[in-house]
Amino acid sequence: MIELHYAPTPNGHKIAIALEELGLDYEVHRVNIGEGDQFKPEFLAFSPNNRIPAIIDHGADGDEPVTVFESGAILVYLAEKTGRLMPASSDGRKTVMEWLMWQMGGFGPMLGQAHHFNFYAKDKIGYAMDRYSNEANRLYGVLDRRLQGRDFVAGDYSIADIAIFPWTRTYERQNVAIGDYPNVVRWRKTILDRPAVQRGMKVGSEWREDLRSLSDEEWNKLFGA
Repeated sequence: MIELHYAPTPNGHKIAIALEELGLDYEVHRVNIGEGDQFKPEFLAFSPNNRIPAIIDHGADGDEPVTVFESGAILVYLAEKTGRLMPASSDGRKTVMEWLMWQMGGFGPMLGQAHHFNFYAKDKIGYAMDRYSNEANRLYGVLDRRLQGRDFVAGDYSIADIAIFPWTRTYERQNVAIGDYPNVVRWRKTILDRPAVQRGMKVGSEWREDLRSLSDEEWNKLFGA
C-alpha cells in the first residue's frame, strides 16, 4: 500500500496518474494547502520542503516504509519499483530523464509563475505577466518541436509524458493559445484518451477551490507570503 499525500495540483496529478497507470494499490491523504497542512510537523517529517506530493510506500522491500518527496523523484521511484514507464536501455533512460528534468526545472516552474501572475496575483504586474507568459510560450514551442513526428516525448509513453502533461491543463491561464502548438494539441488528446489519465486527473477533484475566494490568511499560507 502506498500513501499518497496529495492536493489536486499539476504536481499532485502526476503521481495520481502514474499510480493509476501502474495499477498500484494506494490511498489518498488530503493535504489542504489553503489551510496550511503542508507546514504541519507530521507532514514535514517526510516532506521537508513543505510541498506536495509525497508518498509513503508500505509495500517496499524491508521492514521500514519508504518515503519519497518531490514529484520527479517519486515518478522515478515508481518506475524503478515496477520496471514500467521507463526504458530499460541506458540511452532510452537518458532521454526520459532529460525530459523529466526539463519539466522539473523549466516547464513546471515557468508555467506556474505565468499562471500565478496572470490569474492568482492580487496585483497585476505587467512586466511579470509578460515575462512569464513569454517564457511559457517559448517552452510550449520547445515541446511542440520535440513532438514533431513523435507520439510521445521520449520514445514510448513514459514518466516524462506524465510529468509534463498536467501542466498543460490550464494553458489559458498561462496566456498560451494552444492552437499555436498543433503537435502539443495532438499529444494532449492522445494522453487524455488514456483511461488511467482520466482516473488520475479526477483524484481529489472535489477539493479544487477557487483560490480567489480564499481569505488573506489562507492566501498567504498558500503562496508563502
